[in-house]
Amino acid sequence: MDKLKVLRQDKLNDKVCIVVGTRPGIIKFSPIIRELKNRGKDFFIIHTGQHYSYEMDKIFFDELELPEPKYKLKNVKKEKYHGGQTAKMLVGLENALLKEKPKVIVVGGDANTNLAGALAGRKIQISVCHMEAGLRSNDWRMPEEHNRIMIDHISDYLFPPTKKAKKNLEDDGVKGKIYVTGNSIVDAVKQNLDIAKEKSEIIKELNIKTKKYFLLTIHREETVDYKENFVNVLRGIKLISNKYKQKIIFPAHPRTLDRIKSLNLNKEIEEINNLEIITPPGYLDFLILMKNSKLVLTDSGGIQEESCILKIPCVTLRDNTERPETVDVGGNYIAGNNPKNILEGVEKMLRSDIDWSNPFGKNPAKKIIDIVERI
Repeated sequence: MDKLKVLRQDKLNDKVCIVVGTRPGIIKFSPIIRELKNRGKDFFIIHTGQHYSYEMDKIFFDELELPEPKYKLKNVKKEKYHGGQTAKMLVGLENALLKEKPKVIVVGGDANTNLAGALAGRKIQISVCHMEAGLRSNDWRMPEEHNRIMIDHISDYLFPPTKKAKKNLEDDGVKGKIYVTGNSIVDAVKQNLDIAKEKSEIIKELNIKTKKYFLLTIHREETVDYKENFVNVLRGIKLISNKYKQKIIFPAHPRTLDRIKSLNLNKEIEEINNLEIITPPGYLDFLILMKNSKLVLTDSGGIQEESCILKIPCVTLRDNTERPETVDVGGNYIAGNNPKNILEGVEKMLRSDIDWSNPFGKNPAKKIIDIVERI
């Protein structure tokens, strides 16, 4: 059998490859892309198509004023299983990398997109950088936990957002070089909020008042794929609605709506007073919704970070979090899916002092690109 080929280091170009494929990933890479562009660096973007299609994500690039990806992988969304999806992305990524021959590939987070990107770079000996390295939920049910651990162990350069994340990497014995950089979401929130304030009119369109509503998001497999878990969360939301009698804005992910239907949960939804289900807005509109909410209820890791940075109290509808720093500073309460715990979490967070500090660093995009330049 012929020896499989890798790229020779002296044949690589002085380019940086950015891999995105999910909307949270696009958001977190927005300040990284701007930093590369401002420095005049040679870079290109690959969109893996993990989140449904590039066409649906195009509004993110337009809204955030980012250059379009040079490569857009097709038909990834047709794959029903994690393995098939990751494999299809891996083939497309490898073909693009062999053509471009960049010295560095940067992935960020824990989606299948990032695992495929890291594997593609690792297999042909392109230096792999992992933004948001070292996060751990210690929940082996989560596909994201599998991904983040595998990516950390095959990356050459690891950019944990905090010292706690760095310790996770050291405890795991990773082989790559570790640099605590902060989290690029800090820059993303600041930069994109400035754009959102100019463009968004969603508060006016929904006819809601600032700080007079709660914001709800649920989409994770462990929340919505199991009827008992989903029902318990909805019962918790009902308790909150009955006590506070304030509007609860619920941008419902298509997958979540599908589970409501397939699990026959329409009755539970209808019993929640003041619940307003809306089509998921664009990111800028969502950022304004979050900034002006009284409190956020979510099972999203990214939203835990963003609400903490924006100083909006957060109640997490999971039994754990890979963002423990948000809890440590007092910005987040881990409620799980027990209805009484969810209500208690809201009560506690509404009583708490919201003058907590941002735990995710300053100028992370600059720090990350400084290191990438040295590579």
